[in-house]
Amino acid sequence: MLQLRSEVFVVEQNCVYQDIDGKDEKALHLLGMFDGVLVAYARLFPPGAYFDNASIGRVIVKPTYRDKKWGHDLISEAVKGISDYYNTTAITISAQLYLQEFYESHGFVPTSEMYLEDDIPHIEMKKA
Repeated sequence: MLQLRSEVFVVEQNCVYQDIDGKDEKALHLLGMFDGVLVAYARLFPPGAYFDNASIGRVIVKPTYRDKKWGHDLISEAVKGISDYYNTTAITISAQLYLQEFYESHGFVPTSEMYLEDDIPHIEMKKA
């Protein structure tokens, strides 16, 4: 899990930042496996742990598997996991700006202007 997060968020995005942020123990970890390889991952947070609403973070699909479009399955399962485990459908995320349309296709709407997080453009989005 940490290796995949480093591969994408540190190496691929060329962003030196503190991935180990003390929030892993507050989250449910959604793992997407294929042929024994971790190919997709997301953290699910209960309301109040990250935002007032429940939240999804560290959303990753391994670069060599992105052509399979499993990011859509990952987000669908993450939304379902929030509903099942936290009994809510209200979700707030901090999305990388270039993925805004991807998240909109899953019912998220922008709720902020662009801001920089670790020098990467982000936007807050919510799903009711």
